[in-house]
Amino acid sequence: MPVTIATPEDIPALVSLLNTAYRGEASKKGWTTEADMVKGDLRTDEKDMQRLMQQPGTIFLTYTNENNKIEGCVFLQKRNGKMYLGMLSVDPSLQAKGIGKEIMLAAEEYAKQQGCPSIYMRVISVCHELIAWYERKGYYQTGEHQPFEESRFGTASI
Repeated sequence: MPVTIATPEDIPALVSLLNTAYRGEASKKGWTTEADMVKGDLRTDEKDMQRLMQQPGTIFLTYTNENNKIEGCVFLQKRNGKMYLGMLSVDPSLQAKGIGKEIMLAAEEYAKQQGCPSIYMRVISVCHELIAWYERKGYYQTGEHQPFEESRFGTASI
């Protein structure tokens, strides 16, 4: 199976993937871009990724190709008996090829292994196509809304 747990050595490749998938012109090749919704060129950096990887109950799963190149990833963190899912990313040039589905299946299996009966996430409310994708996978909107967290990695532009 091409889905494995990331190591600190993977951080540069993860940073590149996440920034390409979420921000800038390259992200617009895919359908999960935030480029027109969030001001800022970066989604993350190496320092932020190191901080995340060191948090208790946290892992990144990676999807790699036959040449061991990371093509997709997801952030998972056990919180209060549930699994938080974030940063689900697939190289924009490879989207709609089943990579995201494989990563989600691996994330769901990992959550079960960790004794988490549910997975939750936050999605920008105007990302209708992405929300619909999650709904097709069996997820549903809870009705809970939170303000966009502005940070050094971006501010809402919508």
